[in-house]
Amino acid sequence: MAQSKATKKFEKHHLKDVLERRKGLKKTKQQQQLKARKQARRVEENGGAAAVEANSALAKDGARQSGKDAFQDMSVDDFFQGGFEVPELPKQKVAKRKRQDDVQDDESEASFEEQPVVPDEGASGSESEDDIDHKEHLDALAENDPDFHKYLQENEPELLGGELADIGELSDASVEPERKKQKKRQADESDDDLKGRGKNELDTLTVKRWQQALTEQYSLRVAKEVVLAFRVAAHISEDEEKDFKYSISDPDVYHQLLTTALKHIPTVFEHHLPAQESKSRKVHVPTESKKFKTLVPLLKSQISSIIHLLDNLSDAATLRLTLSSTLPLLPYLLSFKKLVRDIARAAAAVWSTSSSPESTRIAAFLVLRRLVVIGDSGIRENVLKATYQALVKGSRNTTMHTMPGVNLMKNSAAELWGLCSDSGDGVAYTTAFTFIRQLAIHLRGSITNNSNESYKTVYNWQYVHSLDFWSRVIASHATAPTSPLRPLTYPLVQVTLGALRLIPTATYFPLRFQLVRALLRISLTTGTYIPLAPALHEVLNSAEMRRPPKAATLKPLDFATAIRAPKAYLRTRVYQDGVGEQIVELLSEFFVLWTKNIAFPELALPVVIMLKRWLKEVNNRAKGKGNQNQKVNTSVQLFVQKLEANTKYVEEKRAKVDFAPNNRRGVEGFLQDVEWTKSPLGAFVVGQRKTREERSRLVEEGRQEEERREQSQKGKDKGKMVGNGKSGRGKVEVESDVSEDEDEMEDFSE
Repeated sequence: MAQSKATKKFEKHHLKDVLERRKGLKKTKQQQQLKARKQARRVEENGGAAAVEANSALAKDGARQSGKDAFQDMSVDDFFQGGFEVPELPKQKVAKRKRQDDVQDDESEASFEEQPVVPDEGASGSESEDDIDHKEHLDALAENDPDFHKYLQENEPELLGGELADIGELSDASVEPERKKQKKRQADESDDDLKGRGKNELDTLTVKRWQQALTEQYSLRVAKEVVLAFRVAAHISEDEEKDFKYSISDPDVYHQLLTTALKHIPTVFEHHLPAQESKSRKVHVPTESKKFKTLVPLLKSQISSIIHLLDNLSDAATLRLTLSSTLPLLPYLLSFKKLVRDIARAAAAVWSTSSSPESTRIAAFLVLRRLVVIGDSGIRENVLKATYQALVKGSRNTTMHTMPGVNLMKNSAAELWGLCSDSGDGVAYTTAFTFIRQLAIHLRGSITNNSNESYKTVYNWQYVHSLDFWSRVIASHATAPTSPLRPLTYPLVQVTLGALRLIPTATYFPLRFQLVRALLRISLTTGTYIPLAPALHEVLNSAEMRRPPKAATLKPLDFATAIRAPKAYLRTRVYQDGVGEQIVELLSEFFVLWTKNIAFPELALPVVIMLKRWLKEVNNRAKGKGNQNQKVNTSVQLFVQKLEANTKYVEEKRAKVDFAPNNRRGVEGFLQDVEWTKSPLGAFVVGQRKTREERSRLVEEGRQEEERREQSQKGKDKGKMVGNGKSGRGKVEVESDVSEDEDEMEDFSE
């Protein structure tokens, strides 16, 4: 039945105020009922019990009859104006309900010793009475106006929650005061605990009892106490004091509590409300059930504590345990978008921290991956945004030591985009397009802005890693022509080509080589032709490669971890040798992609002509002419010979075909049965790769040996300081670390 216009108008303009007023009236009525019961008890003690019972019976009968008649003749607007005046039920029914609740509590919780919160019997009775009154009123509302009752269910569920939850809200600040003298000591103790005035010091025995109750009985009451204590443990390192129910001073108890909360709370959730996963890996949790609403306070408190731990923990083992315990709770979080966003942000922060071990970062990535798999499009979009932002932030400073971690981030994040691409909801394309567009906007701003510092928004590690990351996404998940990410190939290539040519100076040759490798990856996997030879030929034609270098004793520059050459390397033989080696390598990798293509001779001819012209110029022996670098010139000459040999090889094979150039199928099938390594250029590239791999292995072994030697030397220095009784050890270590960081940043800062 459709809602009337008056009802809709009331909902829009007056509903919120009416609901707040009703809540206040209900609270006032409860206080009046409590006061009336106290007066009745005092009358009974003075001998007037019979008169009170008679008056009470008459009042209840009148209220019941008048309430029934009023509900029959009352409109919705009159009902809201009249307040929640519902008839009270007889005392016997209340007592019966209370006994049933007690029996159910005993059965569900079994016999757990020393419950931290001791409920007051008088308070339980009044709460049961109020719950029944509230339930009768809601039944009448559902009968008179079902549409509005449904609206309250959807928008004000807490107003309809008549029955008390099994564990209640997780609050440390509110408890009913004691009413009976014989239980005054227990009630005072409970009030002090919950309000933080007398904190309970946790010990090993209590935590063991909690753990036993969680593993054997899956007790929700014990789970509540564990979650409250876990919240204390999560905030234990904060300076400012907060009112918590428990306090922890023993490190063993702290560790035992963390283990208990992280390992056993998820099993309690799975026991009471198991999540159902379909074959398509979609997870369903009955969020409309009463059990789920009971577990919501536990869930929110547990996740909030986990997020706080992830933001403050530094121990790798504890971080892994915390992240692993989050995985089973993720299906229950899908209804709470803010918590999902916060947990994704916290996990992404751990995943992008360079100081975290690889195993910890993988554990954080599994949390992000799980959210992408089971979440809807909104959750996937939030996770992808948090992941990309963490990737950009974590790749700000790149060195030889952090590069493996950055590559781990780029490869794992590319997998997330692949999962979203397979889902078919368009989130992968829209997010990727947005971020690539941001890169294009930065590039355009650098081109149009004439300031001397404008290029720094593009020529930095974050921008380079972003372009390289998107090349990995395209290369991994846009190989099929029908892939939703395939249309992003062209804009990404255009932005990358524009970035590598922004500053053509010798200082940024390493950055150009980084971006050329990213484009080679796209060309290899998608079969897209990208004209990279002109960008590399520009480097050969620069003054850096055509003039004689000066001698230097510097270490060879590591082009894999550099985007900017320090000034000390410019115009040196070390730098010229490295640049020449990079050019030959990248040109070889570019042409080997088309080594079996039927048009290879036409593709290689312009490059062969330009390289021969360059060799003729730099090999000039006249004084002041040529680069006088036989190592570079010889390697380029060898590459030209391989190009010519491969051209001859393709021409010989092409002369034997019997199809015309317009035969697309024949052109694509040319030399398909021949391995690319069997071609002259392919064999040359294979040999180059083996040489580079061997060199990289030797460099890595030398680096590790150097690190071990440095660690050993530091240990000896510490021993000497301790033996001499010096107290400046910490200061010396900090200064040494800072100086090393400054040396590294000198090479790569913009």
